[in-house]
Amino acid sequence: MHLDHLQLACATCANSFQEAGGNAAGWAILFLLAVIVLVLGGIAWSMARIVKREHKALDPQYRDE
Repeated sequence: MHLDHLQLACATCANSFQEAGGNAAGWAILFLLAVIVLVLGGIAWSMARIVKREHKALDPQYRDE
């Protein structure tokens, strides 16, 4: 098997990437990774706020301290 003939994309996509002069797949992966990190960070931040507010509003006789 010759590695110089290995294709990782269809002919249309491969030619489009070469003609555009950019790394479209790399930028798309980076963008989606940033979206995932932001969403998970937002969920973690929201959960931390909920826990902090619940702990503050809880009656002292029911706390496990």
